[in-house]
Amino acid sequence: MDGMTAILDSARANGAFVLRSMLAPPWAMRIEDDAPLTLLAPTRGDAWIVLDDRPPVRLQPGDVALVRGPDLRYTVADPPSTPPQVRIDRLQQPHPVGDDVMAMFGERSWGNDAAGATVLFSGTYQVRGEVSDSLLRVLPPLAVVERCTATQHLMQMLEAEIEGTDAGQDTVLDRLLDLLLIATLRTWFSRSDRAPGWFSAYGDPIVGAALRLMHGDPAHPWTLAELARRSGTSRAALARRFTDLVGQPPMTYLTDWRLKLTADLLRDGDLTVGAIAARVGYSTPFALSAAFRRERGISPRDYRRRMRAASGDASG
Repeated sequence: MDGMTAILDSARANGAFVLRSMLAPPWAMRIEDDAPLTLLAPTRGDAWIVLDDRPPVRLQPGDVALVRGPDLRYTVADPPSTPPQVRIDRLQQPHPVGDDVMAMFGERSWGNDAAGATVLFSGTYQVRGEVSDSLLRVLPPLAVVERCTATQHLMQMLEAEIEGTDAGQDTVLDRLLDLLLIATLRTWFSRSDRAPGWFSAYGDPIVGAALRLMHGDPAHPWTLAELARRSGTSRAALARRFTDLVGQPPMTYLTDWRLKLTADLLRDGDLTVGAIAARVGYSTPFALSAAFRRERGISPRDYRRRMRAASGDASG
């Protein structure tokens, strides 16, 4: 499982928030929902994203924006100078601001005019876990992918599906939004110099092969010699090339990857430390505990208690 796959696994839309906003300008929405990741995609009309500390960014039909929270406050508007008409809180609940009214037009559509000139799709993801966090941390607060073939086709499918009433619509919309997120991330990272080292290295015939082996089977007792042999090169060549492209030696990267997986399994599951050790490539619970404590300064069990206590505080 690579970092991109982890996004799908830990950040899936799940019937909770896939929304079409139908708007007649001028309109503006103040977003204060503390979402870790939000996707915004206009299919008709323009939309402006106004972050509190930087110039407004214009979105046109076919563009997709990723807004990385959770501590970000921003306004989505047309034009940018329009005062907010509604505030969205942490529970995705709207609160009117002033006399302007926005209302639901169905289960998945809302706005101030069902025939409005602007149609904006949005999805909010409650991303959890160190694997996906390590990928999303390299995103800027606002990342915009201008119209491209991959995202354009998915947006057309989203719009067609949300207008239908077929059985299973919620699931189809959620999965389409997931695919749009992945297509947007892939496109943005491929165009950016901020992509994590492993993402760019996936295209290398040698280092990419080694990464796929590690990600695909972290429980295997990998050695540098076996990784090199199965990647078609020598140990010295793999170590040098891997470090140059990824920024870490292969075995250091593997240890870091295994401990990220461990942290996610501790946080979100009920597996014992022994079961987790077998899943991520440690021979005994003691070996995993020692490695985890050495790198994180805390035992796996204490880490689990801390994360669950923090999660309980957040939900309260």
